[in-house]
Parts: sequence; C-alpha cells; structure tokens
Amino acid sequence: MENLAMMLFNDCFRGINILLTGHTGFKGSWLALWLRQLGANVTGIALPPDTHPAHWDLLRLSLNSHFADINNRQDITAVMQQAAPELVIHFAAQPLVRASYEDPIATWQTNVMGTVNVLEACRHQPSVKAIVVITTDKVYENAERGEHFIESDPLGGHDPYSASKAACELVVQSYRRSFFSKQNVLVASARAGNVIGGGDWARDRLVPDIIRAMHSDSPLMIRHPQAIRPWQHVLDSLSGYLCVAQHLLMGEADKARAWNFGPDQRDNKTVADVLVQMKTHWPELIWSEAPPPHVHEALNLMLDSRAAQTQLQWQPVWNFAQTAQHTAQWYQQFYQHNNIISVQQLDFYIRCAQQAGLIWVSH
Repeated sequence: MENLAMMLFNDCFRGINILLTGHTGFKGSWLALWLRQLGANVTGIALPPDTHPAHWDLLRLSLNSHFADINNRQDITAVMQQAAPELVIHFAAQPLVRASYEDPIATWQTNVMGTVNVLEACRHQPSVKAIVVITTDKVYENAERGEHFIESDPLGGHDPYSASKAACELVVQSYRRSFFSKQNVLVASARAGNVIGGGDWARDRLVPDIIRAMHSDSPLMIRHPQAIRPWQHVLDSLSGYLCVAQHLLMGEADKARAWNFGPDQRDNKTVADVLVQMKTHWPELIWSEAPPPHVHEALNLMLDSRAAQTQLQWQPVWNFAQTAQHTAQWYQQFYQHNNIISVQQLDFYIRCAQQAGLIWVSH
C-alpha cells in the first residue's frame, strides 16, 4: 500500500505540513488515514469523537492531535503557529440537518464564525500556501425542480445547517478576494454529495441508522423514502478534495474556486433505493415510513460535477452498487470479526482508480 500510495497526486503531499480540522469525524478520520499513507506531516484539531465506537479511535493513527473547539480563536491560532502548515483542510463543522433545527445558534456559530477563526489564523500564518474548505451539496437555493446544481448556481438553504454552510461559502469568497489574493494563498471550497462508508456512527444519517436498527433488533423508521440524493463513497469525495489541494499546491490560481464532487448522474438514488441495495447485504433489514410531522428536508438534491471532471480530471471510482457493497463489508467485518479494514479498503480503492486510468494515480 505505502509504495503505491506514495506515487499518488504526483507525490505532492509527501513530507509537507498539513493542518486538518475535524480530523476526529467520519470524513476527517478517513482523510487523516489517507494523508498519513501519503507521507504527510498531519496536525489535527477537533473536538473529541462524539460517538462510540468512533472511526478515529479505531484507527489509532500516529499524528499530532489536538482536542479543541474551532470557536476558540486562541486555540486555533496556537495550533496553526505550532503546525506551520503549507496546506490547511477545514472539515470541522456542525454537520447534521436535524441537529441544526435543535440548536441553530451553535450551528451558525460553528459553521460560520468557526470558519472565520480558521481563515483568520491562516491569514496570519506565513507558511500557508493553500486552503481547502469543505462545505456541502446543500449550499444551493433548492426550488425542488429536479435540476443538477452547478457551482455558479445561487446559494441558499432552508434549514440552519444548509444556510450556514451557504454563508460559509460567502466567508470563503470574501477572504479569498479581500486577503488571500494579495498574499498569494490559494483557497478553494468543495461541495460533496451524501457520503457513506464504513466507520460512521453519527445520528440522523441513513447508514448509521441502519446499523443501529439492526443491532437493536428494531425496524428502521424512514422519514422521506423517496428523497433523492447524490450518494457516494467517502473515498470518492476525499479523492476530489485531494485533487483540488494538489492543484492549489502547484500554484494553479484558476483552481481557487468552488467545486462539486458528486456521483455519476445514474447514481442519484432515492433513500428507498439505498435501503433495497443494503438489504442485499443485510437480508434482516426491515423499515417503515415514520409518521409526520417532519422538519423540512429537501426532497431532490443532485450535483453536476462536470467542472471537476474536465478541469481536474477527477471522477468517481465506485458506482452505487460498489459503494453499498464496500460500506456493508466494512461494518460486517467490524461487527462479525472485530476487524478494522479501512487500510485494506483504501488500498483497494486506489487499485480500482489505477485500473480506471485516473490521472491522480498515474504518476
């Protein structure tokens, strides 16, 4: 794995200092694993994991980890100065739609002012060359017309999570224009689809809800079975983020912009489609539709990722069926054999990308 991994992304991450916020979360922990495999010097800053089990705890990675809140500007600044990163990847956020209804103030504080704190620390840290801020596919003003959103579509959001992430995009744009363009620091934002994969136990997400329902021997209650989402494996989204980071580190100023990373359009599926696919791996899975009322959630959400495909030469590696298969396999190995197969799945993902001839694995 290591020899193969060291040749990814033109080997641009080997030996460089990277600050990763939110490294204890689902996506952040997978990226921390990948960056360590790529030979980067990773410093993480995040709150402690809020689930048990947690992917971060299971990985037992060796990196410089700080438990701190991005709402504390002093802590962020201190870690930034200590890490002296060339690249900053900002994941840390309040990432759940329904939680944003329960605590909108904390959601807005973390997703907007927390991002401001990170960018402020970057602005005063001379080592920083590139920044990638992770937002979401939910930043678009969604009129439910079934369109595939492109990066230039209007930003918006009904719920506090979506709206706060749209505001985060405006923060990124403002800092890019006001400060970083004068400092030759390249800043991009990344908007991925509905990400699934092994190691996620967050509440109010479909796959973790499936796992909890089966282990409690109770039927799964589904709020919106016909809601359409751009489902993709966590590694597909992360490969997109790393592609952007590579281009920024190479000094390509035209890549300092917003990017969509979604699945092939054929893989935009309903929640019911996901359940049917997962049932092929877990025949005991049963579900029923939860009675209303429900808080508002978009029923149709799809991304157009042609810009990333043409300008970054990125594309998803695993289709919908493969994504479901590898997700189910991760949990089955964990619960049936106490095996953590994250490294093996990353290795296999890279080999699949190599077989597909993707440019980020061709060097």
